[in-house]
Amino acid sequence: MYKKIIQILLLANFLTAGQAYAKISISRVEPENWWTGMKKSEFQILVYGPGIGNAKVSLNYAGVTLKQAVKVENPNYVFLYVNISKSAKAGTVPITFSDGTDKFIYNYPLKSRTDNSGALGFNASDVLYLITPDRFANGNVKNDNLDSVLVNRKSPNARHGGDYEGVLQKLDYMKDLGITTVWLNPVQENRMRGGSYHGYAITDFYQSDPRFGSNEEFKALTKATHDKGMKMVMDMVLNHCGSSHWWMKDLPAKNWINNDGVFLQTNHATVSVMDVHASPTERNTFLNGWFTRGMPDLNQKNPHLATYLIQNSIWWIEYARIDGIRQDTYSYMDFDFLARWNKEVYDEYPDFNIVGETWYNKKTSPAWWQANSVLNKNNSFLKTPMDFSLTFTMQKAFDGETDNGYLGDLFEDVAQDFTYADPYNVLTFLDNHDLGRFSRKEDKDLKRYKQGLAFLLTMRGIPQIYYGTEVLMVGTKEDGDGRLRVDFPGGWPDDKKDEFTKAGRTESQNEAWDYLRKLLQWRKTSTAITSGKMIHYAPKDGLYVYARIKGDKTVLVVLNSALTNKELKLDRFYDVVAGYTSGKDVISSKEFALNQAMSIPAKGQYILELSK
Repeated sequence: MYKKIIQILLLANFLTAGQAYAKISISRVEPENWWTGMKKSEFQILVYGPGIGNAKVSLNYAGVTLKQAVKVENPNYVFLYVNISKSAKAGTVPITFSDGTDKFIYNYPLKSRTDNSGALGFNASDVLYLITPDRFANGNVKNDNLDSVLVNRKSPNARHGGDYEGVLQKLDYMKDLGITTVWLNPVQENRMRGGSYHGYAITDFYQSDPRFGSNEEFKALTKATHDKGMKMVMDMVLNHCGSSHWWMKDLPAKNWINNDGVFLQTNHATVSVMDVHASPTERNTFLNGWFTRGMPDLNQKNPHLATYLIQNSIWWIEYARIDGIRQDTYSYMDFDFLARWNKEVYDEYPDFNIVGETWYNKKTSPAWWQANSVLNKNNSFLKTPMDFSLTFTMQKAFDGETDNGYLGDLFEDVAQDFTYADPYNVLTFLDNHDLGRFSRKEDKDLKRYKQGLAFLLTMRGIPQIYYGTEVLMVGTKEDGDGRLRVDFPGGWPDDKKDEFTKAGRTESQNEAWDYLRKLLQWRKTSTAITSGKMIHYAPKDGLYVYARIKGDKTVLVVLNSALTNKELKLDRFYDVVAGYTSGKDVISSKEFALNQAMSIPAKGQYILELSK
């Protein structure tokens, strides 16, 4: 598709110039267009073609100037740095390439920045629903197969056929559940020989994976999501590309890829970037090493690549009007590059939000990455790190193997929030596409499920739900990643069971779905939860109590980790209950007088809206 577009553009350029066939030729131009009215006036154009770096470049267009035409190590590339003044109008910018005897004019599209929708960002009032597109729903079977890679739903590591149309068809399902924001695992082209169903081996940063749909279809999906009152988050990967990426056959420069393009396995020493005792060799191996041979590690210290990657993010935001980005393998990249990337994105879109995958066992490390961190002398400008520490604690905290459970560990973890510059702007989650699912085969009832979700959706931070949580999907890391990303039953035309519908779910699944829906829909209405401060109390006798407070709105949450019912007197919580006389549980609608002891069910919880 992309090659056909380029061929058409080249023909148009040829006809416009009124020339005979020129020896100078262009194979690729990225990005395919830019816009007037952007806050940053300068942008980069990558031009690729045989010997194009040896050509003299000029342009003549009102309000647009060519600041630099930068030659690099490979003469088949030239990087144009173009300035657009505030007075520049949309149109076609003729860029002339000449070598003394031949001349070629490329007509570069400059569009008006007119669409003010989207780019809304997201915050603690939102709940993100994480989807692996290949495994969610197949709305268009015609785009299933590509090249020699065929759909094979029997293999957990093969392509299964999910696509944009499938997500589009399920938007009403997500809205009814109470989701506010859709987060898709990477959707850019992964034209890898093995299929790369997960999306993390990108082979073209400017093209959508055709198995999901076209760029236009992704843009339409984002608009449809907005029309439903929801938002769209795009998963991005700037740390590495796929080994089948088009530039891997002819790199712009030797240092475009870390370790000069020679495979070096990363040691995954994630703490080495902030460890004052870290060996320089260990730190360099971490930062410059590759995930796998199939994922060459990009060198963000190369100034042209850094600009290319930053601009790619801005292009997708402006083109598709997405509302947020989740950045993969965040800590594996150059710190200065990431700080620049964040700042340039936020300068252009102040309301936007970026989540960085800060995968650490301890809370101090993701806190180090957050903007304005007191732990880091350099500002990262990252609004939202991922709180993996809390996730790992939550996965144990509701087991209830003893009367005290693990709620003490949960309290201790949350009490470490002083390490964060902004603990209310961190991503919280019970599980995701890389972790074992929170629901387990051995769970005999929904007590653990309900308590975990009650905590997640009333705790500080921005909660994320992994697709299928609502229907009790299970899977362990030991089963393999493919088993964590299974097909959603009912998402394929020939599925015998449709768990998107009440009739297709079991009694237990419907109980889980209804519980989550009630929590999510209520959460939208509670300013105490979505924007209130938090006060908590050390667990005692197996009970963990905390409050969320916004003005005259207070929600009191009580979790019982014990295997028996517990009596709770509220006089200890005078700080938050003073002035209130009763509390109503948002799930059961039970009302409690605050001057009387409450009975908290074994492994149960109450979420009480307090009244005067």
